[in-house]
Amino acid sequence: MAWRGLHLTNAAKLSLADRQICVKQDAGEIRLALEDIAWIVIDTPQAVFSSALVSACMEAGIAVVFTDDRHTPSGLALPFHRHHRQGAVAKLQVDAKDSMKRRLWQTIVRRKILNQAASLSILDRESATTLMEIARHVEPGDPSNVEARAARFYWSHLFRDFVRDDDSDLRNKMLNYGYAVVRAGVARALVASGFLPAFGVKHDGSANAFNLADDLVEPFRPFVDVLACKTVPGGTDKSGDLTLEHRRAMAGVLFLNGKVGNEKVSLLVAAEMAAASFSRALEFEKPALLELPELEWDP
Repeated sequence: MAWRGLHLTNAAKLSLADRQICVKQDAGEIRLALEDIAWIVIDTPQAVFSSALVSACMEAGIAVVFTDDRHTPSGLALPFHRHHRQGAVAKLQVDAKDSMKRRLWQTIVRRKILNQAASLSILDRESATTLMEIARHVEPGDPSNVEARAARFYWSHLFRDFVRDDDSDLRNKMLNYGYAVVRAGVARALVASGFLPAFGVKHDGSANAFNLADDLVEPFRPFVDVLACKTVPGGTDKSGDLTLEHRRAMAGVLFLNGKVGNEKVSLLVAAEMAAASFSRALEFEKPALLELPELEWDP
């Protein structure tokens, strides 16, 4: 079972050898078993892949994230669908009733807001209880857009002098990096469970190949937020470039632990549990079967 991630930041030549990823760098060579790797982040323009390795990564279900020259994640490679019940799962997804989708979205948004409340509490910010109260008012489909109201409250209490779409802010750079990695983990889990990630519950962008991943990733985002705050001094540093240390920290977000039911699991495993439970929820038309991670800080 895959449990490791690979974050490449220096020049490297990668190839396949005996079902292992062979990474050659100036400092030497290492080999990693394919079956142990869940995701790879290519954070350097000087990485060279062999075609055999790319094919093997896709066969093994490894998500590969690429970054641009500013170290911003810019692309994601995933395998074609290989689930043994691909047709059956896809039919469940496509045939899902609108009422079911609305109730699933209600479940997702509630957990996201409750995790945002936990984030404020963990970081010793004020008014976590206010978000917990706001979460109670999310209705099926969230027609009143409680999610947006909670977001405005959350960001104003999480950071000082913060604008979420300010690309020059170091905090946004870190958040975007972490969100891209955790989104890749969720997309990987969905594909492994037989879903068509382009068809979402709430997100429905015609140019977005990962609408469903963007739905299920929402409750995972507050984990990224806490990690970013813990990585920069007091979570208040808004200037500067995304350093190697910052990128390494955010690339490891899937190693963080969350609570799913009575289990403490990594976010990588939580993503797999969310995807599998999403299938059960659709099959039995019971949104309560959807298992999403609860934020409890345990780095």
